[in-house]
Amino acid sequence: MSADQEALRADQEALRAEQAEDRPPHAGPWSQLGAAIVAGLIGAGGLAGSLALGLGQLTQPGPGLWPFVVSVVVTVLSVVLALTGRHGTDTEKFSRASVLTAVAVVSLVLFAVLLPVIGFEIPSLLLAFVWLRFLGKESWLSSVVISVGTVAAFYALFVLLLQIPLPRLI
Repeated sequence: MSADQEALRADQEALRAEQAEDRPPHAGPWSQLGAAIVAGLIGAGGLAGSLALGLGQLTQPGPGLWPFVVSVVVTVLSVVLALTGRHGTDTEKFSRASVLTAVAVVSLVLFAVLLPVIGFEIPSLLLAFVWLRFLGKESWLSSVVISVGTVAAFYALFVLLLQIPLPRLI
């Protein structure tokens, strides 16, 4: 082996070792199965909810048709994950990043709860700010400016131009 090939090999091994140190440990097959079960339950709940809304017909789709299609996809993928996921090595153990994901989900749920009660302006502003400042680690100034600008743009587009009846403060 030439000196260049040896140097390249040593560099590749060093890079692999560095990447291995940065990655959280593998969560294991039970985590894959747990994720598949949670996704399956969400898919089954979506199926039940969309059927309650009514599917309609292909020529006249009901309000539950697209949620039904998405729920079928989620359910099928959860079954595939349950069957094949135990061999995967790309799952990670819970860490601080997992908490950030939970914060994102909780903030979306709060957004959905607050939207019909107080309108879209304040929940949208808070959601954008929280995601930018705390999840995205943006500066305070850019978080405020981008949040206000985004809500103003959505207001102008959806309320003023398209005249969509969104729940609003005013």
